[in-house]
Amino acid sequence: MNNPHRIAIVGAGVAGIALAILATKRGYQVSLYERGNRISSIGAGVTLWPNALFVLRQMELQTEVERIGGTPQAMRQFDHFGTLQGEFDISKVNALSGFPSVTVLRRDLMNLLASALDDLGVKIHFGCPMTAQDISELKQDFELVVGADGRMNSVVRQTLFPSGVRPRYQGFINIIGISERVDDTLDHAIHDFRGPGERFGIVPAKAGVCFWAGAWNAPIDRERPLSTWYDEMHQRFQGWPDPVKKVLKTYDTASLNRIFVHDLDALPYWHRDNVLIIGDAAHAPLPTSGQGACQALEDAWHLDRLLGEQGTIEDALTEFYQQRIDKTSAAQAVGRQVAQRIFGHHPEPQPPATGISPEQLSQFWMLGLEVV
Repeated sequence: MNNPHRIAIVGAGVAGIALAILATKRGYQVSLYERGNRISSIGAGVTLWPNALFVLRQMELQTEVERIGGTPQAMRQFDHFGTLQGEFDISKVNALSGFPSVTVLRRDLMNLLASALDDLGVKIHFGCPMTAQDISELKQDFELVVGADGRMNSVVRQTLFPSGVRPRYQGFINIIGISERVDDTLDHAIHDFRGPGERFGIVPAKAGVCFWAGAWNAPIDRERPLSTWYDEMHQRFQGWPDPVKKVLKTYDTASLNRIFVHDLDALPYWHRDNVLIIGDAAHAPLPTSGQGACQALEDAWHLDRLLGEQGTIEDALTEFYQQRIDKTSAAQAVGRQVAQRIFGHHPEPQPPATGISPEQLSQFWMLGLEVV
């Protein structure tokens, strides 16, 4: 068998929907299954760096995502007293890469992707939680089964690693949210405030709206009421600089979420037979990498391209892993290094992307991305 004709995708997140769009455009019959009853918007916002915009251009969605998002020109790092520690020129990286960087609310990004998929006539099968037996049956009914079912409870990953692959808790939590009625003090720049073992990041999105995350070291405690976590957030950051105070006064309470931050160790393989994992199910990085959604989009583009080439499915899936493992592992490593500097036993606040030039960052982000 050369190319698959029928593809089952488990998980309607960024990776799953992006792959469904690309594969459908290539002429494959795609069935997309989602355990939830609607598209999830967990996560306040997403920064789409130039490598993500490369993929979105191939999907013919670049113009739309730029319309609904913001275009930051710089990343500024401050200490928790508000003293500027360093600044990174995002616009220079964009110019070198040939693509912009866009910050967008996750709900807006997911709605855009879902709408594009609907325009292609593909309906998502909601309310379909999968079991190992379900995956076994999909293997028989489809030429390819792709698990894009997330970092924490990927059933497809579990079928590939029956002995268990456990996401690793990195010792800190994120409280995330969306704030509106924000004035222009953010000045088209991502603001990153760091104190010993604490961080507060603010990302401007569309006009007057930003998404943010407050983070600190904490043990996992799922029994503790959410309201007490939010109260602690206010106590911890009440004396921080004005931009932090302002977003904490203007957030949408419905947007709040508490996340115990996990990632994955690099895996020795991502497929067996005709079953494959992609996105966070395969290589979830920490949010400090800034590359979660970007690498998910890259996965979708690379996989679709490889499936369209001559050869067996086995060859395509093997080549997919070989092409992707180094870059995704590097993103995971960077995320851990940044987190260690902030939340480790001996925090070392440093300017963003210390020691990395715009040229180096552009080369890394755009590695492997070219239209053949």
